[in-house]
Amino acid sequence: MKKHLLAATALAGLLAAPTTFAADLPARTYAPPPALVAAVPIFTWTGFYIGLNAGYGWNVNDSAVTVPGVGLVDVTGDDGFVGGGQVGYNYQIGSFVLGLEADLQYADLGNERDVTFGDSFVAGGGLDWFGTVRARAGYAFDRALLYATGGFAFGGGSGGNCLANGLPFTCGDDTSTGWTLGGGLEYAVTNNFTVKLEGLYVNLDRGGDDAPFDTGVLLNRDDYEFGVVRAGLNYKF
Repeated sequence: MKKHLLAATALAGLLAAPTTFAADLPARTYAPPPALVAAVPIFTWTGFYIGLNAGYGWNVNDSAVTVPGVGLVDVTGDDGFVGGGQVGYNYQIGSFVLGLEADLQYADLGNERDVTFGDSFVAGGGLDWFGTVRARAGYAFDRALLYATGGFAFGGGSGGNCLANGLPFTCGDDTSTGWTLGGGLEYAVTNNFTVKLEGLYVNLDRGGDDAPFDTGVLLNRDDYEFGVVRAGLNYKF
């Protein structure tokens, strides 16, 4: 009987030992899962935009009038302020950006020099407004876009009415067409607002406006050729 009691006591001790050891072990701790952080959205140049610009334009080619007894007289329009608005669309493929932009500009490149001789008068030509429709192609460094641009250009000026031997004839107020080429740098300040600095060379073909009768007056008008440097602000939709 005593042997049975000893065996039962030993068995009960063995069964209770794991519970005793487990109570002596330190409690297991679990690290909390990391907090979820929202991904920063990647900026894209794709989308429509509209904006304003202002800058400076200057002539790079001279026009002249041949005056009997005087020779060539420069009647090129002066340089001055340019400003207007633009609208366009960009599409980004990887780091490359393709787009189309149209703008319409006021230009203070009007006539500064007229020529009077005898009973004849010839007004120098100037540019009062111009516009362009251009393709754009560039490379995006995240929010910075370096691009080249070029395309169709058009514009007009007011040379006014001229006199030759006392008879009037039109020597201005025509609309010219041509081409433009340039480039620029644009930066996205926010996801919606961008700023840019752009330079353009514009060449507009000017038709002849010679006096319609033999007066000796010849308007040697070259093309409108002028440079433009302008800053712009765009809102991207």
